[in-house]
Amino acid sequence: MWLAHAAAGPVGGSVEISNSQDPTVRRTRDYTGVVLWLEPVEHNAEPPAPPLVPKHERMIQKDKHFLPHVMAVPVGSTVDFPNLDPIYHNAFSNFSGQTFDTGLYKPGTSRSESFKVPGIMRIFCNIHPTMSAIIAVLPTPFYAVTDALGRFSIPAVPPGEYELRIFHERSLPDVLKFLERRITVPDGGLSLPLISISETGYIPAAHFNKYGKEYPPVANDSTYPGARK
Repeated sequence: MWLAHAAAGPVGGSVEISNSQDPTVRRTRDYTGVVLWLEPVEHNAEPPAPPLVPKHERMIQKDKHFLPHVMAVPVGSTVDFPNLDPIYHNAFSNFSGQTFDTGLYKPGTSRSESFKVPGIMRIFCNIHPTMSAIIAVLPTPFYAVTDALGRFSIPAVPPGEYELRIFHERSLPDVLKFLERRITVPDGGLSLPLISISETGYIPAAHFNKYGKEYPPVANDSTYPGARK
């Protein structure tokens, strides 16, 4: 088994988001939810990179929101979707080569899903069209999600060469591809310069329900058994 190098250290830095149409970003400069990860270059070093260790995480449904809105996990991880609302929910996704559907489930219960395919999973509720979330399923143990100030820290990165990858849900793929780079991590870690991510050209896209159809104009929660009226 590969053991962390004695001189492994954090790779960290900050991001800023520019040209945003999101009112929260414009008003408070909230830079939460950018995912950054490091993929070891093949000839990185001997011995090879460590095996992925699956995690067990939790994305709650509360006040008709998925929380956290953005999550990152290694391939093979399991995510619970507890329903903390007084109404029914139905989480689903049909993105990135892995589809899942929790089915309709009542308040106070939970469903789980294991993510075995790397990719960016866009999560929705089949009842409430305004509910959405992101789960980045990553082929590496080296990743982080930014906080509200845009800060990130990827812990315990061994020295070597890595490809830096970035995902931000309101940036175009070409913008993110341009920001990718190869970095060399020295003993003790690395502090990266500020990363500026533009939302120029982003247009929010409507999504369909799990049947590929448009949502009803208004979600009628009272039609489900046990719902509070």
